[in-house]
Amino acid sequence: MSLLTLSFSLSFIGIALFLSYREQLALEKDMLVGTVRAIIQLFIIGYILQYVFDLRSLPGLLSILTVMVVVAVQNASKRATALPRSQSILYIAGALILSEVLTLGLLLGLGIVPAEPRFIIPFSGMIIGNSMIAAGLTVSRLQAELLNQKPLVLTALTLGATSRQAASRAIKAAVKAGMSPTIDGMKTVGLVQLPGMMTGQIIAGANPVEAVKYQLLIQLVLTAATAIASMAVGLWSYRPFFTADHQLSPCYPNKT
Repeated sequence: MSLLTLSFSLSFIGIALFLSYREQLALEKDMLVGTVRAIIQLFIIGYILQYVFDLRSLPGLLSILTVMVVVAVQNASKRATALPRSQSILYIAGALILSEVLTLGLLLGLGIVPAEPRFIIPFSGMIIGNSMIAAGLTVSRLQAELLNQKPLVLTALTLGATSRQAASRAIKAAVKAGMSPTIDGMKTVGLVQLPGMMTGQIIAGANPVEAVKYQLLIQLVLTAATAIASMAVGLWSYRPFFTADHQLSPCYPNKT
């Protein structure tokens, strides 16, 4: 695809800008900033990846993975409004790293994908990106559930329940919320949408059946990754809301 052909795709953002302006949605600035950032960021990462792929550089590979995790943690931790900033970053970073290590480690260990940067980086991007969404949704829902279930939590603590037992309903609801986009995607894949991996391979000329095999691999990996991230965040993030004596801590969500 030539740069001239690619530039024609800006007409699509033009349609969105026109609709926003006509309906007075005030989204024009955000869309323009997002478009410019997307163009710059994607071209920069494209050249960096080409450099890393050509050199097969381990330091370059680790640097890219580190940047992915750091940006994902910063984005997901914004949803943890009731948690101390340092703790939310620690929990979410731990969940994303755990998800990445377990799923990518299994892919490499079983020989499903070669241990090369051109495979590791795209898979890691999908794993970390989906884990980020799951972690952010989980911690956000956990806070809301703990707020809404405060009377139940207090009653459970009064009756001698531990912090984990008192928060169990909130944790389960939060984990389900974190995984719901991935599960909904699995239910409709191939019917409502043809995912990116499959579509890209088909456009590149691959056999559709072979493209389906790769997409199934991605779908199953991402399901495991989001499950790990959601459960880890849910099981870690409730703790600051309780004291060591199994009482509500000062940072427990309260209605304002």
